[in-house]
Amino acid sequence: MSHHDVLMAGEALVGEGNEVAHVDVLVGRRDGPVGYAFAMALGAPSAGHGGLTAIIAPNLAVKPPTVIVPTVTIKNMKQGEMIFGPAQKAVADAVADAVKEGIIPKDKVHEWCIVANVFIHPAAEDKKKVYQYNYEATKLAIERAVKALPTVDEIEEKRGGAVHPFA
Repeated sequence: MSHHDVLMAGEALVGEGNEVAHVDVLVGRRDGPVGYAFAMALGAPSAGHGGLTAIIAPNLAVKPPTVIVPTVTIKNMKQGEMIFGPAQKAVADAVADAVKEGIIPKDKVHEWCIVANVFIHPAAEDKKKVYQYNYEATKLAIERAVKALPTVDEIEEKRGGAVHPFA
């Protein structure tokens, strides 16, 4: 069994300031745990964390199907606009480009689905930065998930000098 047959997880932190993007992704088969998480995110959302589908444009959802789950509770329209605008497009473009560039194999787009947990700071203002940072973070998180990165050796090598940004 390859790691592509099980739940793949990846994360990335990109950017700075209030527009900083932190994205965690689960990538995996629709008939496995990621498919279940995908269905729950859309079918049984928790208040303020409703899942939304990643779309390039209205009526143009990406493949593999991707659901975005905000990690910060959405309390107002300004926050909602950041998620439903630049962040949603960024995630969709990142998934589409991951397929185009072969990070996600084309023969897996009908087998896999993606759950993307997206952090948007409530004080984020700059839509261009929100887009750019979330695009880069999503693509990097997907690549790390699919390629099983970082390796155990890389983690051990970097752990000594590593600094957690929020610790």
